Amino acid sequence: MKQKDQKRDDVLFVGIDLGTSRSSITASNGIREWAESYVGWPKDFISAKVIGKLILFGSEALEHRLSLDLYRPLERGIIKEGIERNEEAVKELIGHLIRLSKPKEGQKVYAIVGVPADAMKVNQIAIRKAVSEFVDSVMVVSAPFAVAYGLNLLSNSLIIDIGAGTVDFCTMHGTIPDNDDQKAILTAGDYIDEQLYSYLVEKYPDSKFNRNMVRQFKEKYSFVGNIGETIEVEIPVEGKPVKHDITSELRRACESILPAITETTAEMIARFDPEFQVKIKNNIILSGGGSKINGIDKYIKNAMKEIGECSVRCVEDPLFVVSDGAMMLSKDMPDKYWEEM
Repeated sequence: MKQKDQKRDDVLFVGIDLGTSRSSITASNGIREWAESYVGWPKDFISAKVIGKLILFGSEALEHRLSLDLYRPLERGIIKEGIERNEEAVKELIGHLIRLSKPKEGQKVYAIVGVPADAMKVNQIAIRKAVSEFVDSVMVVSAPFAVAYGLNLLSNSLIIDIGAGTVDFCTMHGTIPDNDDQKAILTAGDYIDEQLYSYLVEKYPDSKFNRNMVRQFKEKYSFVGNIGETIEVEIPVEGKPVKHDITSELRRACESILPAITETTAEMIARFDPEFQVKIKNNIILSGGGSKINGIDKYIKNAMKEIGECSVRCVEDPLFVVSDGAMMLSKDMPDKYWEEM
């Protein structure tokens, strides 16, 4: 037993949430870090001189984006195809996260990466390849399964992970979920951004704003239902900051993803063993950045009334809930599974 414990002392277990918008890492040494999923290289020697770095990540890359070849390499949770440097950007982003976890010199790193369900099917091999350069062993699991594991909701629960690229659904019934237990839809956070951008362009054609500004409006003020207050933001008009009322446009944009979510939720419950459907209805968990939309849990609960009373709640820490669960899974994973990898 002592030998086994010593063997594990030589390993840093990490969980990684590889997200379209944000990525995070949780390590068994207690470190938790995150970065927006952007990678940028200086455009030319002037950019390199001004910035003073060969590569930038996250918010720092966004801040200097005018001087960079900027990449957001993940789309709908998978590596964007058609642009060769996207694979390099994903690899660099993962390396950045691993470095933030501060493994000791010579220490082995075992990683479990949480990705959207579709990424499991489409490019699991590419993600493994991107991670393998920095770790000694790697597994890829679906993000909602990592959430369920971290919250110990392994039976009779439905996890809905509302990310930027996809909304992922996973039903748990006391075993590792298979493809039939999981589903992904594409109307997620990025879809809200596009809807809000188009609504604001239509309402305020003379105002100057970009998609990054719109995303910030959404992240700060997003809501569904009736909040009984006006949301105003400053947007330049002919170079002067002017207050704009975006309340109705923001509500319409945020609510645009809900019909598909409620429809898929009902579908996942209907697939579940009929004897246990009451239990799963009372154990619906929302995670991901979309779970921070004000009022979304109540909205979904009310929308589901036609199939019976449901309990819907949001996780407390959506930024780290996937990486936390993935790290816990990596620590609990029997040695023989790592040895097989």
